[in-house]
Amino acid sequence: MTHTSKPDTSQPDDSKPLPPDDLAPRLYEVFAVLGPLYRRVSRKVELNEPIEGLSIGVRAVLDLLRAQGPLTVPQMGRAQALSRQFVQRMVNEAAAHGLVEAVANPAHQRSSLIRLTDDGRTAIDAVITRESALLKRVGGDLTGADVERCVRVLTRMLEVFEDVDVN
Repeated sequence: MTHTSKPDTSQPDDSKPLPPDDLAPRLYEVFAVLGPLYRRVSRKVELNEPIEGLSIGVRAVLDLLRAQGPLTVPQMGRAQALSRQFVQRMVNEAAAHGLVEAVANPAHQRSSLIRLTDDGRTAIDAVITRESALLKRVGGDLTGADVERCVRVLTRMLEVFEDVDVN
């Protein structure tokens, strides 16, 4: 006797893309978590500023330079979706503390490259080490695939707002 059964259609198929009308409300759930998370992380960095001497803006500049190497101020602004003027203020603050320096840009005479100094690298490495210890506490049952999906979703959302002028 052969038994054929219909697939269970009472549960959504998580392997298929959601239609736009179903996707939009789910992405609002992401925004609902992302906003408070960003504000709490920012506050944590601000609370540690007296210890490390880095504002959230300077920390962002140092982290970007750590990851990508020397960049111009406009490149940093585009990469972080921040105004060039704000990034310039953060670069000036970092330079005043000896954390970054301007060097000649062979591709553009009027727009110097900004690079980390040894002190800047030491400072951002210390921040990353402390933050990594905190992030290790997330734990739980998260997998590499979960993180990849999260990054994929956030990247796709970011692409939708790519044309927003931050200046």
